[in-house]
Amino acid sequence: MSSRSNARIVRFLLLALFLISCGYILSRGSTYGGPSGLNIKDGQKATEVANGPSKQGSGGKNSVSNEPVKPAAPAEDVSSSPKDSSKGSGLSSDSPTEKTSVDGKVKATFVTLARNSDLMSLLGSIRQVEDRFNRRYHYDWVFLNDEPFDEEFKAATSALVSGTTKYGLIPKEEWSFPEWISEEKAALTRENMKNIIYGASKSYRFMCRYESGFFWRHELMKDYEYYWRVEPDIQIYCDIDYDVFKFMKNNNKKYGFTITLPEYKDTIPTLWDTTKKFIEQNKQYVVPNNLLEWISDDNGKTYNGCHFWSNFEVASLDLWRSEAYRAYFDHLDHSGGFFYERWGDAPVHSIAAALFLQKDQVHFFNDVGYYHVPFHNCPISTETRLKKNCVCDPNADFTWKDYSCTAKFHTINNLPRPQGWEKFAG
Repeated sequence: MSSRSNARIVRFLLLALFLISCGYILSRGSTYGGPSGLNIKDGQKATEVANGPSKQGSGGKNSVSNEPVKPAAPAEDVSSSPKDSSKGSGLSSDSPTEKTSVDGKVKATFVTLARNSDLMSLLGSIRQVEDRFNRRYHYDWVFLNDEPFDEEFKAATSALVSGTTKYGLIPKEEWSFPEWISEEKAALTRENMKNIIYGASKSYRFMCRYESGFFWRHELMKDYEYYWRVEPDIQIYCDIDYDVFKFMKNNNKKYGFTITLPEYKDTIPTLWDTTKKFIEQNKQYVVPNNLLEWISDDNGKTYNGCHFWSNFEVASLDLWRSEAYRAYFDHLDHSGGFFYERWGDAPVHSIAAALFLQKDQVHFFNDVGYYHVPFHNCPISTETRLKKNCVCDPNADFTWKDYSCTAKFHTINNLPRPQGWEKFAG
């Protein structure tokens, strides 16, 4: 065979290989689909997004919509433990260490209390959570509102969420004054508290009461074991490369947080006295090895105000569904403090978690990177920030500042602090 023939055969083979490669690439398509930037298998296409919301119920006074807008895609194969877990106990790492995972996803959901007018500020929060975490796991998302969600809200949020989206209406009786509250006295309270943040707001009080005592009772929440609360205008700074819900369940964690601080005392002048009365009558609910020392500097005589900032909250719904918490909320609710003062859901949740959970059932997420105006949570470890693609300034981290209660949380739980923490204190 001539050299010219051999050259022709080689060129033919090279051309064939090139064409086969092109065909393979075209058949695979792009990794990302559509303007959302989500993986194609993370969500359904525009027809399903558009058709889903039209199935929503009429949203009558006591109606609840349990109609999903789009089905969840199957979760990607992911590691059952964080990539950044340290050896040994894992306590010195900026990532938690999961125990051996059970097969399948946890029955968990994101939950957001929002109005139609919150849409634009909420979309950024959803995108952050999806890009940093949920695009790997496709957990559901429950949206709750005291008014029916409109079609724009449902279509826009559904387009971003990779799991099933559900939209619920809050019953009127859970977003109004209960019968034992004097509306005149409540109005006078708001007038006298107008110089305190949200002190003059009626709707803010409805929200705090609802988040304290009712969101976990909603029909859309009944099938879930865990939830992650998300609010508008938040940021997630770091990649979360492990299943947060699975970590919580497998390690018997019941409450997770990112930021702590003392509550503004003028909003809760009688909350602790009301709590002490409840405890005196229900001592059986207070568990041993609790976090009383974290919320009180004098063995329970007074409340120091320390609370978990509940705009980020990953928790077990069993905590709020428990006999202890139901009785506690009912006691608080009938005392009138949500309306005659300005009790927030954050101190209510925090006191309950501190008294009704063992201290090792509460977890500090120091590897998420979180922001809600005006506070930042940012891993101070350079190695962690690089591994998790964090986009935050450790100098802005609030964790070790004097006004934070997180250092005390570490001391009480005998948790080691990250190397160099003192450089970020003050």
